[in-house]
Amino acid sequence: MTVEQLRNSGMIVFEGIVGSQSYGIATPTSDLDKKGVFIQDEDSILGFGYVDQVNDDKNDQTFYEIRRFLQLIGQNNPNILELLNLPEDCVIYKSPVFDLVLQNKEKFITKVCRNSFGGYAVEQIKKARGLNKKIVNPIDKQRNGVLDFCYVATLEGSSVPVNEHLSEYGMKQEFCGLASLDHMRYVYAVYYDKLAYLESKGAKMGVCSSNLFKGIVQDEILSNDISLSSIPKGMQMEFIMYFNKDGYSTYCREYKEYWDWVEKRNEARYNDNANHGKGYDGKNLAHCHRLLDMAIEIGTGKGINVRRSNREELLSIRRGEYDYDTLVQDAENKIKTMDEVFQNCDLPDSIDRNFLNDLLLKIRKTHYGK
Repeated sequence: MTVEQLRNSGMIVFEGIVGSQSYGIATPTSDLDKKGVFIQDEDSILGFGYVDQVNDDKNDQTFYEIRRFLQLIGQNNPNILELLNLPEDCVIYKSPVFDLVLQNKEKFITKVCRNSFGGYAVEQIKKARGLNKKIVNPIDKQRNGVLDFCYVATLEGSSVPVNEHLSEYGMKQEFCGLASLDHMRYVYAVYYDKLAYLESKGAKMGVCSSNLFKGIVQDEILSNDISLSSIPKGMQMEFIMYFNKDGYSTYCREYKEYWDWVEKRNEARYNDNANHGKGYDGKNLAHCHRLLDMAIEIGTGKGINVRRSNREELLSIRRGEYDYDTLVQDAENKIKTMDEVFQNCDLPDSIDRNFLNDLLLKIRKTHYGK
């Protein structure tokens, strides 16, 4: 079922404008997001036609079937509880049957909000930290290889990159042979086929069929690990090499994460963040602080206030007018306050599941005229 089909069906019982518009922090480039609730016909409920949620392609419009909607209420889902407390100017349509939900909205607020609102805010902080790292420490498109994580021990007690060592001594990695050293993880004895190297200098394209070894890596671009070779008895070792395999694995993961992010990121939003130069996603951290403020208000008995009174402060965060470390520290202080508030509040631990079940039955029977 599409959103258009849902609208034409007449099943929608509630619809509202959510997100930045409802919080009062929308900017000229903000999307117009809508959420709502619908009640399917009896045949669909009793048969195989049940649909619990309908979205458009961009997820700008989301509608929940009443059963799914009440399940999310039972989890104290922030988006759902906010939908029940929208400012009047954000309510597009409300059927009388939906009053059965609205008249109970205070009963839906429980201690679970600490984890639903607060937990989501904590996730926003984690995302902010990850994004900060990506913005401040971009990764070159040219991908490093295994050789970039190999080092040679020197007699002076230091180390140099293996490529630098090979260049200094006029050696090529493909003529090296590696052998593992007992009790030394990722440390290798390196041997060199000097005869094959000399022969290759006179061969076409540097090819030598008599090379004894596989090289440090078989392919400098594609290889993801070093190569071990069989070493003839009596051959003299040239040097000892260490492969920072853990560092290479971490780099590969971060490289993939970074360039996946570059490919999928919202360029307009990224450019806004890059322009303010503070190394964070302003929208991300603004929502983090909004959620924590709302959680503290809930825990102190002030209810769910969707339209924010600190609009200018939140917009300043979005514009990057605060220092990143200050925002994160303030958020962590709010988390401590939130925890203290919920430890001492008199909200119920959770919603009575029987109450939700009875409410669902009452809504359906009223809607179906029974």
